[in-house]
Amino acid sequence: MSDQLKDKSQRREKKAGKASSEGSHGVRGKETTGRTKDSISTVSCIDELAHHDDNARMVVSMENTYQMGPYKRFPVPAVTDILKDVLTSYLQEEKYEVEWSRQMTKTISEVIRARVKDLMIPRYKIVTLVHIGQLTGQSMQISSRCLWDASNDTFASYSFKNSSLLGVATVYAVYFE
Repeated sequence: MSDQLKDKSQRREKKAGKASSEGSHGVRGKETTGRTKDSISTVSCIDELAHHDDNARMVVSMENTYQMGPYKRFPVPAVTDILKDVLTSYLQEEKYEVEWSRQMTKTISEVIRARVKDLMIPRYKIVTLVHIGQLTGQSMQISSRCLWDASNDTFASYSFKNSSLLGVATVYAVYFE
């Protein structure tokens, strides 16, 4: 097919709202004649793997959705139940030890994050914090600060105590536009 016929068919498909398979790669491609062409769609794949640099990262440009708020709100009661279940199951019969608590905070944090992600709440970034401390009559204050949108962002927290330790888990849900 000649270059003029290709260009004509691409213009016709562009007017109809379709993208041709040649020009829908999200990268600049080379035609056989040696001149470059611009793509008309953004898809993050390349048909010919031999012609790109492995070290260069492709930039994926996403189009605006114009969605100003979440369709599905973050379910704070369900996440609080997850926190209660995980902290109780992991810390119920345990005694405080320094090395054990350091590893256990990582484990509990990963388990909570995985269970919250299983709820499949779209467009929320999840931040999970877990603190484990020894109960010997002292007090503990935990605070955090961040840039916050009060209408969309939220958090869930749960505290657990047994005879020798205190566990606090907090999940922050930050809406990502």
